Amino acid sequence: MARLEQVHTSVLSIAFEQAGPADGHPVMLLHGFPYDPRAFDDVTVILNAAGFRTIVPYLRGFGKTRFLAAKTMRSGQQAALGHDLIEMLDALKVKNATLAGFDWGGRAACIVAALWPDRVLGLITCCGYQIQNILTATQPADPESELRWWYQYYFHTERGRAGLTANRNELCRLLWKLWSPTWAFDEMTFNRTAASFMNPDFVDVVVHSYRHRHGNAEGDPRYAATEARLAAQPKICVPTIAIHGVLDGVIPPQSSAGHEGYFNGRYERRLLENAGHNPPQELPKIFAQAVIDLCPH
Repeated sequence: MARLEQVHTSVLSIAFEQAGPADGHPVMLLHGFPYDPRAFDDVTVILNAAGFRTIVPYLRGFGKTRFLAAKTMRSGQQAALGHDLIEMLDALKVKNATLAGFDWGGRAACIVAALWPDRVLGLITCCGYQIQNILTATQPADPESELRWWYQYYFHTERGRAGLTANRNELCRLLWKLWSPTWAFDEMTFNRTAASFMNPDFVDVVVHSYRHRHGNAEGDPRYAATEARLAAQPKICVPTIAIHGVLDGVIPPQSSAGHEGYFNGRYERRLLENAGHNPPQELPKIFAQAVIDLCPH
């Protein structure tokens, strides 16, 4: 059974679930928006049975993760997520680990793999290279892509902030349906995750994340140096398996074609025919097998 624990970093008390043998190889499993650790429930069972220690944090703004100080900026920028992850590894005294994530969690994993590669033995990233190129954020994409990102532009407005506040469950349920069109989740499955959206910082962190990535909000100054490093689009040298759901309704599979140029080490891309944006919850056996294939034995 997973144990719910808390660990402090420089700005957060991070809630996380830990399971498996204490001396097993550590695997950090990282969710995105709008999801939570429930996305990895079936994955952790498989990995724990294979002898791995799993650590599944609630990202900032989700679940029981809390900011330590009221004055701290409720930033959702990519550098903040990367720092949360590396500081969590430090706090848990994990020398190095395999990182596996999707959406925001995949981005955090890519950042740590790129900037602190000595702490990462392997990387599972959904949708390939996920470090944002904010310097090019004002360049328009094709109209179909812009349509898929409607929710991001919605969050750029105060109407969107109010909508997320008042209708967070309805909006997030809609995103699940749009992004994973063949995933037949039931209401109980959604509600187990939706409890994490009641975090008091959820709306602020989400809104800032999408405004910052488009250049419409300033970042937290404490992460300015890291954002500058990420602007160079650093390459990733750790062994990597990139997973992409063919039916992903927000990041279609063609967008990760050619991402091997961002990786200097072993790189393998796996397309999942019957998965959308949430591969670990839609196809947990296949996701877990990718982790096992990558991990040291």
